[in-house]
Amino acid sequence: MKVVFMGTPDFSVPVLQGLIDHYEVVGVVSQPDKRVGRHQEFVSTPTKRLAEEHSIPVFQPIKIRNDYQKILDLHPDIIVTCAYGQIIPKEILDYPKYGCINVHASLLPKLRGGAPIHKAIIDGYDTTGITIMYMDVGMDDGDIIRQKEISIEESDNLESLHDKLSILGRDLLLDTLPSIIDGTNSRIKQNAEEVTFAYNIKREEEHISFEKSSREVFNLIRGLSPIPGANAILFEKEMKIYESVLLEKEYSGVACGTIVDVVKKGIVVTTNNGSLLLTKIKPFGKKTMDAFSYANGIGKEKLLGQVFE
Repeated sequence: MKVVFMGTPDFSVPVLQGLIDHYEVVGVVSQPDKRVGRHQEFVSTPTKRLAEEHSIPVFQPIKIRNDYQKILDLHPDIIVTCAYGQIIPKEILDYPKYGCINVHASLLPKLRGGAPIHKAIIDGYDTTGITIMYMDVGMDDGDIIRQKEISIEESDNLESLHDKLSILGRDLLLDTLPSIIDGTNSRIKQNAEEVTFAYNIKREEEHISFEKSSREVFNLIRGLSPIPGANAILFEKEMKIYESVLLEKEYSGVACGTIVDVVKKGIVVTTNNGSLLLTKIKPFGKKTMDAFSYANGIGKEKLLGQVFE
């Protein structure tokens, strides 16, 4: 059976590797390479690198809706997508004998879109999971084949949950494909009344408002850690904040975002219903460090009373 895989980032790599290990992957489609770093050099996408290690042809159309014939020329029996990054045209979806199957990092119809892992943490979900589904022309609105749920732990951040779901997606896909091939799989319509969206994170959404609750700020920080990182302004410069701890102590009459204490584990900041301990940060122009080391360098007296904007 000929498989074409469509996916781009690190999240897609275990899924692609699983397919390579068990099926004949005749082509990989990813987003175009991007320029990165100070010298703006082109860097291959993670799936492209893996495909090249296995001598699998790679296709990187700028706009797939206008440039897809090479995919059809591979005559795939099934197409598997996972975090590809573009809307796939109907001409591709209708081509394979066994359909176009997507591995999505949420329990659909919850969290449709490009940032389901971020949003699951930021929005305070207790659980999330993987959905194996048939692709449709809409965004993540195809029929559900199979789902598997996992808990979101208090200790999870974007990176750890990303890695758990990536492996879960690989395993669930490989366990589900035989039923798709022999036609015994389920096919369940999504409930339109339960739909929520997880659009790609915008730059302004990365900024911390300490006027929110401690839990909301805590979730935003871990939902954006380590990349891109939540941020706030201190001493008129942007600071990235990667880790924090919920505190029970309240400080009445103190403005939200005020630094009220420096302790051995970090910097204590007020919120609208309590306080939060910032433990891992990246000051502007400096490397990532623990917040207590930063406080020692700046001086406790200089920090106390300062307000994050």
